[in-house]
Amino acid sequence: MIPPGIPRALLLCLQLSAVLASAQTLAERLGYPPGTKLLIVHADDLGETHAVNAAAIKAMEAGTINSASLMVPCPWFPEMADYAKSHPDADLGLHLTLTSERIYYRWGPVAPADKVPSLVDENGYFHHDWEDSQHVDATEVEIELRAQIKRALAMGVRPTHLDSHQYRLIMNGKELFEVMLRVAHEYKLPVFVTRDWFAEHPYLQASLGSSDIVLDHTVTIEPDVPPEKWAEFYLNALRNLQPGVTEFVIHPGFDDEELRAATRERATWGSAWRQRDYDFFSSDQFREILAQQHIKLITWRELGRPIARK
Repeated sequence: MIPPGIPRALLLCLQLSAVLASAQTLAERLGYPPGTKLLIVHADDLGETHAVNAAAIKAMEAGTINSASLMVPCPWFPEMADYAKSHPDADLGLHLTLTSERIYYRWGPVAPADKVPSLVDENGYFHHDWEDSQHVDATEVEIELRAQIKRALAMGVRPTHLDSHQYRLIMNGKELFEVMLRVAHEYKLPVFVTRDWFAEHPYLQASLGSSDIVLDHTVTIEPDVPPEKWAEFYLNALRNLQPGVTEFVIHPGFDDEELRAATRERATWGSAWRQRDYDFFSSDQFREILAQQHIKLITWRELGRPIARK
């Protein structure tokens, strides 16, 4: 039934506009023409060690890495908080952290341990991993997420987005994802989610609203890629980049004594791995392929502007 006083033609026009708006891609909603290839080059794990911080900062200041996220519970977070204060335009989010995967290099919650007992081991550190049988209390997760965000804000960080260390808040069920989403909405921050994950985790799409930002694709290098194929993996991914918004999740660092000691229990995401990421994304080869493939770098700051205005 047409509401009284509204001409049929106007109503049809409004309905068509709504349909077209919902059919727009994220890139088109941001004002880019159809077919544009947009890329976020995102460094994870800042705050974990000085070597990780230093590599990411150097690459960000060179303009090849253009986004990153910070681990608030980690020992070297204060260094990144100071950097964020002195570089307010840097695209820095929070890498919400609920596990401490290293053997000897550990961290624990920002909230008091007795307020989040399901998240900590007998020594007060975050668990190395979440076993299938382990109960993680969603209420305690929310307490810890809020504590991390509040500490970041108190130390001068103005985050542009939220993501999840080891994807714990993304891949471990609807309840934890909705905790993250609820906190993000309260702080008017976008959450890193991509359509690539919807098939395996359908609750993600079901939980998201029409105003939530959803990236089109994500790329991260896998442990089975041998060191000599590192550059080839990334070059192939860039040559085959699809139109829309893609995030490359990378882990830069310097292969020095500090990072070798901190990550010595495994090669995966270890110091040599991180050096290879830094080397490729700081290279002329990377800059050249961006130009050749007409790929435009974009940041979470730009993606989050519509949310921040609400």
